[in-house]
Amino acid sequence: MPTEPTPPPASTRTPRIGRLPIRHLSPQQPENRWPAKSYLGEVVPFEATVFREGHGVIGAEVLLTDPQGAQTVHPMTLVGAGTDRWRAELRLPETGRYRWRVRGFSDDWASWLHVATIKIGAGDDPELVFAMGAELLARVPGKIAADARAAFLDASATPADRLKVASDRRLVAQLQRHPARSLVTESEELELVVETTRAAVGSWYEFFPRSEGAKRLKDGTWKSGTFRTAAKRLAGVAAMGFDVVYLPPIHPIGVSHRKGPNNSTVAGPHDPGSPWAIGSADGGHDAIHPDLGTVADFRYFVKQAESLGLEVALDLALQASPDHPWVVEHPEWFTQRPDGSIAYAENPPKKYQDIYPINFDRDPEGIRAEVLRIVELWISRGVRIFRVDNPHTKPLDFWEWLLGEVADRHPDVVFLAEAFTRPAMLHSLAGAGFHQSYTYFTWRNTKEELEEFLNGIAGESADYLRPNLFVNTPDILTEYLQFGGPAAYKVRAAIAATASPTWGVYAGYELFEDVARPGSEENIDNEKYEYKDRDWARAEAEGRSLAPYLTMLNRARLEHPALGQLRNLRIHWSDDDAILVYSKHLDGAFTPNGRSDTIIVVANVDPHSVRETTVYLDLEAIGLQKGDTFGVRDLVTGARWTWTDADYVRLDAFTEPVHILAVEPQKGR
Repeated sequence: MPTEPTPPPASTRTPRIGRLPIRHLSPQQPENRWPAKSYLGEVVPFEATVFREGHGVIGAEVLLTDPQGAQTVHPMTLVGAGTDRWRAELRLPETGRYRWRVRGFSDDWASWLHVATIKIGAGDDPELVFAMGAELLARVPGKIAADARAAFLDASATPADRLKVASDRRLVAQLQRHPARSLVTESEELELVVETTRAAVGSWYEFFPRSEGAKRLKDGTWKSGTFRTAAKRLAGVAAMGFDVVYLPPIHPIGVSHRKGPNNSTVAGPHDPGSPWAIGSADGGHDAIHPDLGTVADFRYFVKQAESLGLEVALDLALQASPDHPWVVEHPEWFTQRPDGSIAYAENPPKKYQDIYPINFDRDPEGIRAEVLRIVELWISRGVRIFRVDNPHTKPLDFWEWLLGEVADRHPDVVFLAEAFTRPAMLHSLAGAGFHQSYTYFTWRNTKEELEEFLNGIAGESADYLRPNLFVNTPDILTEYLQFGGPAAYKVRAAIAATASPTWGVYAGYELFEDVARPGSEENIDNEKYEYKDRDWARAEAEGRSLAPYLTMLNRARLEHPALGQLRNLRIHWSDDDAILVYSKHLDGAFTPNGRSDTIIVVANVDPHSVRETTVYLDLEAIGLQKGDTFGVRDLVTGARWTWTDADYVRLDAFTEPVHILAVEPQKGR
């Protein structure tokens, strides 16, 4: 006779998934190593995949805990039938660290109502159906629910009349207050840091203060501009609508191995040298170049900028010239070569004999303390924004430490990473704390390249990486700009200003400075190594300036809140391989006037041609419905047209290569 099997031991296994699966929460960083990021004014899509077995109706909501510990509940809606993806779009009202989780549940009332509507209509066992509904209502407090329950059980009424009770607005409201739920499941808790608006939104303008007001003397040498003379340029920058003025390093410049014009290794006695070769007998990172003035003069410059609505961004370049005080005081901070010399910076084939990199693995505690001291010093002098030079050549853990320390003390201070580097480092710098980052935008010029790039910056990385789309820099004059003429300058500026909440221009862009040093991507007679004398007023008076176009772009950014968002960028289609089409839409729930705001950009990215084509719009992506017609106004020319989901365009690169179309309000919307 067979024996009974021995019962298995009691299991101690705990499922890793809740009763209702809740997965793929967003926003969050890869690995959830650091919190996701947002900024004041951003509309954040909170999303999760929530589902269950069978056919029961479920619901989901976001449980949000603000920096003070108060919790609010926000219903989520299904993104699309069959997707199991739920979303709630929220604008968070204050800076600080939020905590959030998603709660899923079986919506027992909705499940019953769905089944009841089908069965009552078919005459399928109505008494049992109403008994089940009455059982659910017994869980809901109040007289309204009690009366509805009694009506369900009143067999003298017709089934149709009894079912109508379920749609009574008073009962619906009571069920919203006291929902009939079961299988309530909550996800893990995530964090989201909301930072100041300037951390993500801004129009940057870079110029060298030593060039503003510089004068060529009779003997051919130059007298440097100062903070006082440079302050006179601020009104022109503000008039173009820029709100951040960025200064390259303003510290003393080394003499040893000073670079001459066009990066030559021989400098004359009056050549000013590269501002990035920091440090001389006059001081280091805490000092001001004596040609520019004093600390008082710098404070004057900052105050003049503030009076015009400009914030000053200062370059933070953690490196030293051979003459920097650190070289004598802290030789251990640098790398010694076998011959006893200190290694200078190289990016083969480029060599920077005038710059010593810091070795962060030698006395890391001492280096950290000194850098924090320097940052705190410039904060005390009125700087709230730092553009960091080559952060990818310094250890990531150093940046996580420094930016965390500064954020704890000064949560309004912003750091921009000049992270022209590999994706892993670029994304990690953003994740570890940098508020903004340069990107590969300057090298993405074809339609295909730009579509891929724009989809990338508006996608998953938008949870932590905020692109600052500079159109040019002192180091970067791409072939597109060298050979594209004025059309290329318009195209690049228009895309940068509308695709990202933050963009930037280096001085001279508005003058179409497009001549490169042979064999390089740098301007000839580069301002890094010499003074530049530019006559801004004359160029504009003679119609040779892009300043009016830049002004139009910044005005559009100010007037259209949709352009202050990143995640809302959507690519549309055209039949032409040079016509790029994208939109930005912001629902009226998030605009100051309560009306939706939509911008459609259509750009001919071939600066040498006239293009005619049809563009096709996903109307749902811009808050409209298939078949709608709507008015658009071109912010570039003022022209108006009536558009649908398929529209003819003609873009002449030699006149206006870009449409920036504002969708005009529709009646009744």
